[in-house]
Amino acid sequence: MKEKIKILAKNYYSEIVEIRRYLHTNPELSFEEYNTSNYIAQKLKEYTIPFTQGIVKTGIVALIEGKNPTKKVIALRADLDALPIIEKNECDYKSQNEGIMHACGHDVHSASLLGAAKILNELKNEFEGTIKLIFQPGEEKLPGGASLMIKEGVLENPKVSSIFGQHVFPSMEVGKVGFKSGMYMASTDELYLTIKGKGGHAAMTNEYNNPLLIASKILLELHKAFMEMPPAYSILETDNKPSPPTVLAFGKIIGNGATNVIPEEVKIEGTFRTMDEIWRVATHAKMKKIAVDVAKSMNGTCEFRVEKGYPFLVNDDVITSKAQKAAAEYLGKENVEELPIRMTAEDFAYYSQQLPACFYRLGTGNKSKGIISGVHTSTFDIDEKSLEIGAGLMAWLAINELMPIRNL
Repeated sequence: MKEKIKILAKNYYSEIVEIRRYLHTNPELSFEEYNTSNYIAQKLKEYTIPFTQGIVKTGIVALIEGKNPTKKVIALRADLDALPIIEKNECDYKSQNEGIMHACGHDVHSASLLGAAKILNELKNEFEGTIKLIFQPGEEKLPGGASLMIKEGVLENPKVSSIFGQHVFPSMEVGKVGFKSGMYMASTDELYLTIKGKGGHAAMTNEYNNPLLIASKILLELHKAFMEMPPAYSILETDNKPSPPTVLAFGKIIGNGATNVIPEEVKIEGTFRTMDEIWRVATHAKMKKIAVDVAKSMNGTCEFRVEKGYPFLVNDDVITSKAQKAAAEYLGKENVEELPIRMTAEDFAYYSQQLPACFYRLGTGNKSKGIISGVHTSTFDIDEKSLEIGAGLMAWLAINELMPIRNL
Protein backbone atom coordinates (compact mmCIF):
# COMPACT_ATOMS: atom_id res chain seq x y z
CA MET A 1 0.00 0.00 0.00
CA LYS A 2 2.80 2.39 0.88
CA GLU A 3 4.50 1.81 -2.47
CA LYS A 4 1.20 2.22 -4.31
CA ILE A 5 0.68 5.60 -2.65
CA LYS A 6 4.22 6.71 -3.46
CA ILE A 7 3.77 5.75 -7.12
CA LEU A 8 0.42 7.57 -7.35
CA ALA A 9 1.82 10.67 -5.64
CA LYS A 10 4.65 10.71 -8.17
CA ASN A 11 2.28 10.16 -11.08
CA TYR A 12 -0.02 12.97 -9.96
CA TYR A 13 2.79 15.33 -8.99
CA SER A 14 2.56 17.56 -12.07
CA GLU A 15 -1.19 17.95 -11.59
CA ILE A 16 -0.77 18.82 -7.90
CA VAL A 17 1.80 21.47 -8.87
CA GLU A 18 -0.63 22.84 -11.45
CA ILE A 19 -3.37 23.04 -8.81
CA ARG A 20 -1.10 24.81 -6.34
CA ARG A 21 0.04 27.31 -8.95
CA TYR A 22 -3.53 28.09 -10.00
CA LEU A 23 -4.52 28.69 -6.39
CA HIS A 24 -1.42 30.80 -5.77
CA THR A 25 -2.14 32.92 -8.83
CA ASN A 26 -5.76 33.46 -7.80
CA PRO A 27 -5.79 34.05 -4.01
CA GLU A 28 -8.87 35.22 -2.13
CA LEU A 29 -9.29 36.67 1.35
CA SER A 30 -10.95 34.99 4.32
CA PHE A 31 -14.62 34.09 3.81
CA GLU A 32 -14.44 35.41 0.23
CA GLU A 33 -12.99 32.26 -1.38
CA TYR A 34 -15.80 31.82 -3.95
CA ASN A 35 -13.65 31.17 -7.03
CA THR A 36 -11.32 28.96 -4.99
CA SER A 37 -14.32 26.94 -3.80
CA ASN A 38 -15.66 26.54 -7.34
CA TYR A 39 -12.25 25.44 -8.61
CA ILE A 40 -11.95 22.77 -5.90
CA ALA A 41 -15.52 21.63 -6.58
CA GLN A 42 -14.67 21.20 -10.26
CA LYS A 43 -11.64 19.07 -9.35
CA LEU A 44 -13.74 16.86 -7.07
CA LYS A 45 -16.23 16.38 -9.91
CA GLU A 46 -13.36 15.31 -12.19
CA TYR A 47 -12.29 12.78 -9.55
CA THR A 48 -15.92 11.59 -9.14
CA ILE A 49 -15.78 12.28 -5.40
CA PRO A 50 -19.18 13.31 -3.97
CA PHE A 51 -19.19 16.59 -2.06
CA THR A 52 -21.32 19.30 -0.51
CA GLN A 53 -20.48 22.90 -1.31
CA GLY A 54 -21.55 26.15 0.40
CA ILE A 55 -20.80 25.28 4.03
CA VAL A 56 -20.03 28.61 5.72
CA LYS A 57 -20.60 29.96 2.16
CA THR A 58 -17.33 28.78 0.59
CA GLY A 59 -16.47 25.60 2.49
CA ILE A 60 -16.65 22.13 0.97
CA VAL A 61 -16.99 18.68 2.52
CA ALA A 62 -16.36 15.56 0.42
CA LEU A 63 -16.55 11.85 1.25
CA ILE A 64 -14.43 8.94 0.06
CA GLU A 65 -16.07 5.71 1.16
CA GLY A 66 -14.02 2.56 1.29
CA LYS A 67 -15.32 -0.92 2.03
CA ASN A 68 -17.53 -1.09 5.12
CA PRO A 69 -17.78 2.74 5.19
CA THR A 70 -19.42 2.99 8.62
CA LYS A 71 -16.61 1.13 10.38
CA LYS A 72 -14.59 4.29 11.07
CA VAL A 73 -14.65 7.86 9.80
CA ILE A 74 -11.63 10.17 9.85
CA ALA A 75 -11.20 13.68 8.46
CA LEU A 76 -8.47 15.50 6.55
CA ARG A 77 -8.57 19.30 6.59
CA ALA A 78 -7.11 22.05 4.41
CA ASP A 79 -7.72 25.80 4.56
CA LEU A 80 -8.53 28.03 1.58
CA ASP A 81 -7.89 31.68 2.39
CA ALA A 82 -5.02 34.02 1.58
CA LEU A 83 -3.63 37.14 3.27
CA PRO A 84 -3.77 40.89 2.50
CA ILE A 85 -0.11 41.03 1.40
CA ILE A 86 1.41 42.40 -1.82
CA GLU A 87 3.49 39.60 -3.36
CA LYS A 88 7.07 40.50 -4.29
CA ASN A 89 8.03 37.18 -5.88
CA GLU A 90 8.68 37.23 -9.62
CA CYS A 91 7.43 33.90 -10.94
CA ASP A 92 4.96 32.54 -13.47
CA TYR A 93 2.42 31.88 -10.74
CA LYS A 94 2.66 35.26 -8.99
CA SER A 95 -0.61 36.53 -7.50
CA GLN A 96 -2.85 38.26 -10.03
CA ASN A 97 -5.09 39.69 -7.31
CA GLU A 98 -3.34 42.88 -6.22
CA GLY A 99 -2.73 43.09 -2.49
CA ILE A 100 -3.69 39.45 -1.84
CA MET A 101 -1.21 36.58 -1.54
CA HIS A 102 -1.06 32.97 -0.44
CA ALA A 103 1.70 33.87 2.01
CA CYS A 104 0.81 31.21 4.57
CA GLY A 105 0.76 28.19 2.30
CA HIS A 106 -2.96 27.50 2.20
CA ASP A 107 -2.62 26.94 -1.55
CA VAL A 108 -0.18 24.15 -0.66
CA HIS A 109 -2.59 22.70 1.89
CA SER A 110 -5.52 22.63 -0.54
CA ALA A 111 -3.44 21.25 -3.40
CA SER A 112 -2.03 18.53 -1.14
CA LEU A 113 -5.50 17.55 0.04
CA LEU A 114 -6.80 17.36 -3.52
CA GLY A 115 -3.80 15.21 -4.42
CA ALA A 116 -4.43 12.96 -1.43
CA ALA A 117 -8.11 12.79 -2.39
CA LYS A 118 -7.27 11.57 -5.88
CA ILE A 119 -4.91 8.94 -4.46
CA LEU A 120 -7.37 7.74 -1.82
CA ASN A 121 -10.27 7.61 -4.25
CA GLU A 122 -8.26 5.32 -6.51
CA LEU A 123 -7.51 3.05 -3.54
CA LYS A 124 -10.97 3.10 -1.91
CA ASN A 125 -11.58 -0.58 -2.56
CA GLU A 126 -8.45 -1.44 -0.58
CA PHE A 127 -9.33 0.08 2.81
CA GLU A 128 -12.26 0.04 5.21
CA GLY A 129 -14.01 3.14 6.51
CA THR A 130 -14.68 6.65 5.26
CA ILE A 131 -12.42 9.64 4.74
CA LYS A 132 -14.05 13.06 5.04
CA LEU A 133 -12.29 15.88 3.21
CA ILE A 134 -12.77 19.34 4.73
CA PHE A 135 -11.88 22.38 2.63
CA GLN A 136 -12.28 25.17 5.15
CA PRO A 137 -12.57 28.94 4.65
CA GLY A 138 -11.38 31.74 6.89
CA GLU A 139 -8.51 30.34 8.94
CA GLU A 140 -6.84 33.75 9.06
CA LYS A 141 -9.78 35.76 10.41
CA LEU A 142 -11.78 35.62 13.63
CA PRO A 143 -13.93 33.82 14.58
CA GLY A 144 -12.12 31.25 12.40
CA GLY A 145 -13.73 29.09 9.74
CA ALA A 146 -13.12 25.94 11.77
CA SER A 147 -15.44 27.12 14.56
CA LEU A 148 -18.15 28.01 12.05
CA MET A 149 -17.89 24.73 10.14
CA ILE A 150 -18.13 22.80 13.39
CA LYS A 151 -21.31 24.73 14.23
CA GLU A 152 -22.71 23.76 10.83
CA GLY A 153 -22.09 20.08 11.59
CA VAL A 154 -18.96 19.33 9.60
CA LEU A 155 -17.88 16.69 12.13
CA GLU A 156 -21.26 14.92 12.00
CA ASN A 157 -23.20 12.87 9.45
CA PRO A 158 -21.09 10.79 9.36
CA LYS A 159 -19.52 11.41 12.74
CA VAL A 160 -15.74 11.87 12.62
CA SER A 161 -13.56 9.96 15.10
CA SER A 162 -10.27 11.81 14.45
CA ILE A 163 -8.86 14.55 12.23
CA PHE A 164 -5.55 15.45 10.58
CA GLY A 165 -4.22 18.79 9.38
CA GLN A 166 -1.01 19.71 7.59
CA HIS A 167 0.83 23.05 7.55
CA VAL A 168 3.82 24.31 5.60
CA PHE A 169 7.04 24.86 7.53
CA PRO A 170 9.51 27.02 5.55
CA SER A 171 12.29 26.72 8.13
CA MET A 172 12.28 22.93 7.64
CA GLU A 173 14.00 21.51 4.56
CA VAL A 174 11.88 19.85 1.92
CA GLY A 175 11.72 16.09 2.45
CA LYS A 176 11.21 16.38 6.20
CA VAL A 177 8.11 16.59 8.38
CA GLY A 178 7.56 17.39 12.05
CA PHE A 179 5.22 16.20 14.81
CA LYS A 180 4.48 17.21 18.39
CA SER A 181 2.25 15.24 20.76
CA GLY A 182 0.25 17.07 23.41
CA MET A 183 0.20 20.86 23.72
CA TYR A 184 1.52 22.33 20.48
CA MET A 185 0.13 25.80 19.68
CA ALA A 186 -1.24 28.56 21.88
CA SER A 187 -4.63 30.16 22.27
CA THR A 188 -4.71 33.74 21.11
CA ASP A 189 -6.63 36.74 22.43
CA GLU A 190 -6.54 40.37 21.34
CA LEU A 191 -6.34 43.00 24.08
CA TYR A 192 -7.69 46.54 23.74
CA LEU A 193 -7.14 49.09 26.52
CA THR A 194 -8.44 52.65 26.71
CA ILE A 195 -6.84 54.68 29.52
CA LYS A 196 -8.34 58.04 30.39
CA GLY A 197 -6.84 60.85 32.44
CA LYS A 198 -7.12 64.60 32.01
CA GLY A 199 -5.52 66.48 29.16
CA GLY A 200 -3.98 69.92 29.09
CA HIS A 201 -0.95 72.08 28.33
CA ALA A 202 2.28 70.26 29.19
CA ALA A 203 3.62 73.27 31.06
CA MET A 204 0.64 73.40 33.44
CA THR A 205 1.60 70.33 35.45
CA ASN A 206 -1.00 70.87 38.17
CA GLU A 207 -3.88 71.01 35.69
CA TYR A 208 -3.68 67.62 33.96
CA ASN A 209 -3.39 63.93 34.75
CA ASN A 210 -1.23 62.38 32.07
CA PRO A 211 -2.80 59.13 30.75
CA LEU A 212 0.55 58.20 29.17
CA LEU A 213 2.04 57.78 32.63
CA ILE A 214 -0.96 55.72 33.72
CA ALA A 215 -0.62 53.56 30.60
CA SER A 216 3.11 53.10 31.21
CA LYS A 217 2.48 51.97 34.78
CA ILE A 218 -0.20 49.52 33.61
CA LEU A 219 2.17 47.99 31.03
CA LEU A 220 4.94 47.60 33.57
CA GLU A 221 2.67 45.98 36.16
CA LEU A 222 1.16 43.57 33.63
CA HIS A 223 4.58 42.59 32.33
CA LYS A 224 5.85 42.08 35.86
CA ALA A 225 2.85 39.94 36.79
CA PHE A 226 2.82 37.65 33.79
CA MET A 227 6.18 37.76 32.00
CA GLU A 228 9.01 38.62 34.42
CA MET A 229 7.90 36.02 36.93
CA PRO A 230 4.89 34.07 35.63
CA PRO A 231 2.59 33.35 38.58
CA ALA A 232 1.59 29.89 39.67
CA TYR A 233 -1.93 28.56 39.30
CA SER A 234 -2.35 29.10 43.04
CA ILE A 235 -2.40 32.86 42.55
CA LEU A 236 -5.59 32.36 40.58
CA GLU A 237 -7.00 30.12 43.31
CA THR A 238 -6.63 26.89 41.35
CA ASP A 239 -4.15 24.06 41.69
CA ASN A 240 -0.75 24.91 43.13
CA LYS A 241 1.39 24.18 40.08
CA PRO A 242 3.45 26.19 37.58
CA SER A 243 1.56 28.30 35.08
CA PRO A 244 1.38 27.00 31.50
CA PRO A 245 3.42 28.58 28.68
CA THR A 246 2.25 32.20 28.48
CA VAL A 247 2.91 35.27 26.33
CA LEU A 248 1.58 38.73 27.12
CA ALA A 249 2.84 41.41 24.74
CA PHE A 250 1.74 44.85 23.60
CA GLY A 251 2.60 46.13 20.13
CA LYS A 252 0.62 49.33 19.73
CA ILE A 253 0.14 52.45 21.87
CA ILE A 254 -1.48 55.69 20.74
CA GLY A 255 -1.42 58.84 22.86
CA ASN A 256 -2.55 61.43 20.38
CA GLY A 257 -1.01 64.54 21.92
CA ALA A 258 1.99 66.64 20.95
CA THR A 259 5.25 67.89 22.44
CA ASN A 260 3.33 70.29 24.64
CA VAL A 261 -0.13 68.71 24.55
CA ILE A 262 -1.19 66.07 27.07
CA PRO A 263 -3.96 63.92 25.54
CA GLU A 264 -7.20 62.97 27.27
CA GLU A 265 -6.74 59.26 26.60
CA VAL A 266 -4.33 56.58 25.46
CA LYS A 267 -5.16 53.41 23.52
CA ILE A 268 -3.10 50.22 23.77
CA GLU A 269 -3.37 46.98 21.80
CA GLY A 270 -1.72 43.66 22.55
CA THR A 271 -1.96 39.89 22.56
CA PHE A 272 -2.31 37.20 25.21
CA ARG A 273 -1.43 33.58 24.45
CA THR A 274 -1.38 30.48 26.60
CA MET A 275 -2.15 26.75 26.65
CA ASP A 276 -4.80 26.14 29.28
CA GLU A 277 -8.43 27.24 28.99
CA ILE A 278 -9.05 27.58 32.75
CA TRP A 279 -5.86 29.61 33.19
CA ARG A 280 -6.82 31.66 30.13
CA VAL A 281 -10.17 32.78 31.52
CA ALA A 282 -8.79 33.43 35.01
CA THR A 283 -5.92 35.47 33.59
CA HIS A 284 -8.31 37.66 31.61
CA ALA A 285 -9.94 38.66 34.90
CA LYS A 286 -6.57 39.11 36.62
CA MET A 287 -5.23 41.37 33.84
CA LYS A 288 -8.35 43.52 33.90
CA LYS A 289 -8.13 43.91 37.66
CA ILE A 290 -4.47 44.97 37.55
CA ALA A 291 -5.12 47.54 34.82
CA VAL A 292 -8.25 48.98 36.42
CA ASP A 293 -6.66 49.14 39.88
CA VAL A 294 -3.51 50.88 38.59
CA ALA A 295 -5.55 53.46 36.70
CA LYS A 296 -7.77 54.09 39.73
CA SER A 297 -4.74 54.52 42.02
CA MET A 298 -3.53 57.26 39.65
CA ASN A 299 -6.93 58.97 39.47
CA GLY A 300 -7.66 57.70 35.99
CA THR A 301 -9.78 54.99 34.39
CA CYS A 302 -9.07 51.97 32.21
CA GLU A 303 -11.47 50.15 29.94
CA PHE A 304 -10.00 46.69 29.26
CA ARG A 305 -11.55 44.65 26.42
CA VAL A 306 -10.56 41.10 25.49
CA GLU A 307 -11.45 39.81 22.04
CA LYS A 308 -11.24 36.07 22.53
CA GLY A 309 -9.61 34.23 19.66
CA TYR A 310 -8.69 30.62 18.92
CA PRO A 311 -8.22 28.07 21.72
CA PHE A 312 -4.92 26.25 22.22
CA LEU A 313 -4.12 23.35 19.91
CA VAL A 314 -3.49 19.96 21.45
CA ASN A 315 -2.36 16.94 19.46
CA ASP A 316 -3.76 13.65 20.69
CA ASP A 317 -0.92 11.49 22.02
CA VAL A 318 -2.19 8.23 20.54
CA ILE A 319 -2.97 9.22 16.97
CA THR A 320 0.00 11.61 16.77
CA SER A 321 2.42 8.92 17.93
CA LYS A 322 0.89 6.52 15.42
CA ALA A 323 1.11 9.12 12.64
CA GLN A 324 4.72 9.92 13.50
CA LYS A 325 5.67 6.24 13.21
CA ALA A 326 3.78 5.97 9.92
CA ALA A 327 5.59 9.06 8.60
CA ALA A 328 8.92 7.51 9.57
CA GLU A 329 8.02 4.41 7.60
CA TYR A 330 6.95 6.51 4.59
CA LEU A 331 9.86 8.99 4.56
CA GLY A 332 12.54 7.37 6.68
CA LYS A 333 13.11 7.96 10.37
CA GLU A 334 15.82 10.53 9.67
CA ASN A 335 13.25 12.76 7.93
CA VAL A 336 10.75 12.94 10.81
CA GLU A 337 11.48 15.52 13.50
CA GLU A 338 10.12 16.22 16.97
CA LEU A 339 8.75 19.76 17.14
CA PRO A 340 8.85 22.19 20.09
CA ILE A 341 5.82 24.02 21.46
CA ARG A 342 4.88 27.14 19.48
CA MET A 343 3.17 30.26 20.81
CA THR A 344 1.64 31.00 17.43
CA ALA A 345 -2.03 30.11 16.89
CA GLU A 346 -4.16 28.14 14.42
CA ASP A 347 -7.90 27.69 14.15
CA PHE A 348 -7.38 23.95 13.64
CA ALA A 349 -7.31 24.14 17.44
CA TYR A 350 -11.12 24.18 17.42
CA TYR A 351 -11.10 20.67 15.94
CA SER A 352 -8.49 19.53 18.45
CA GLN A 353 -10.76 20.64 21.30
CA GLN A 354 -13.60 18.50 19.91
CA LEU A 355 -11.96 15.18 18.99
CA PRO A 356 -8.54 13.46 18.73
CA ALA A 357 -6.44 15.50 16.32
CA CYS A 358 -3.01 15.56 14.73
CA PHE A 359 -1.63 18.78 13.26
CA TYR A 360 1.80 18.28 11.71
CA ARG A 361 4.34 20.26 9.68
CA LEU A 362 5.49 19.79 6.10
CA GLY A 363 9.02 20.94 5.26
CA THR A 364 8.87 23.34 2.30
CA GLY A 365 12.18 25.21 2.49
CA ASN A 366 15.32 24.77 0.42
CA LYS A 367 18.34 26.84 1.46
CA SER A 368 20.38 25.83 -1.59
CA LYS A 369 17.70 27.33 -3.85
CA GLY A 370 17.20 30.39 -1.67
CA ILE A 371 13.72 29.32 -0.60
CA ILE A 372 13.96 30.57 2.96
CA SER A 373 11.29 33.26 3.46
CA GLY A 374 8.89 32.75 6.34
CA VAL A 375 5.12 32.63 6.24
CA HIS A 376 3.21 35.93 6.22
CA THR A 377 6.00 37.58 4.22
CA SER A 378 5.80 39.02 0.69
CA THR A 379 8.50 36.64 -0.63
CA PHE A 380 7.20 33.38 0.85
CA ASP A 381 7.44 30.43 -1.55
CA ILE A 382 8.03 26.69 -1.41
CA ASP A 383 10.13 23.97 -2.97
CA GLU A 384 7.34 22.34 -4.97
CA LYS A 385 8.79 18.89 -4.40
CA SER A 386 7.04 19.18 -1.02
CA LEU A 387 3.69 18.84 -2.82
CA GLU A 388 4.40 15.24 -3.79
CA ILE A 389 5.35 14.50 -0.18
CA GLY A 390 2.40 16.44 1.21
CA ALA A 391 -0.21 14.62 -0.88
CA GLY A 392 1.32 11.17 -0.50
CA LEU A 393 1.96 11.42 3.23
CA MET A 394 -1.55 12.69 3.93
CA ALA A 395 -3.02 9.74 2.02
CA TRP A 396 -0.71 7.33 3.87
CA LEU A 397 -1.61 8.76 7.29
CA ALA A 398 -5.32 8.52 6.49
CA ILE A 399 -5.12 4.86 5.52
CA ASN A 400 -2.84 4.11 8.46
CA GLU A 401 -5.44 5.58 10.83
CA LEU A 402 -8.23 3.53 9.27
CA MET A 403 -6.26 0.29 9.27
CA PRO A 404 -3.39 -0.88 11.51
CA ILE A 405 -0.08 -0.32 9.77
CA ARG A 406 0.94 -3.95 10.26
CA ASN A 407 -1.89 -4.98 7.92
CA LEU A 408 -0.90 -2.61 5.12
